[in-house]
Amino acid sequence: QCQLSGLWTNDQDSQMEISVLRDNGDFHGQYLTRVTLSGGCARVSPLRGAQQQLGGEGWPTFAFTVRWDKFSNATTAFVGQCFVDAGGKEMLSTMWLLREAVGSLEEDWKATR
Repeated sequence: QCQLSGLWTNDQDSQMEISVLRDNGDFHGQYLTRVTLSGGCARVSPLRGAQQQLGGEGWPTFAFTVRWDKFSNATTAFVGQCFVDAGGKEMLSTMWLLREAVGSLEEDWKATR
């Protein structure tokens, strides 16, 4: 079984730390991104999410949001699943959707990545 709590690093060298994983599956932590919309420095931002509770078997799914704190007007939602590979290494497989604030409905087309 994969344990979601702890420190995770992705292919872009960004880090996510899930520090609290409650019995009901809710969790929070922080995300240190190395990739920013402005091209600036790495920044720490809060994250909150939930893990689907399984009965002891299978690979848990999860979702969380990151509010890019104090350096961006965007929010990102992540969904994924936790796995253990053949070598025993825990891995997260995720997809994300970023929404950046725009000034008008006419600009809405460029707000989501």
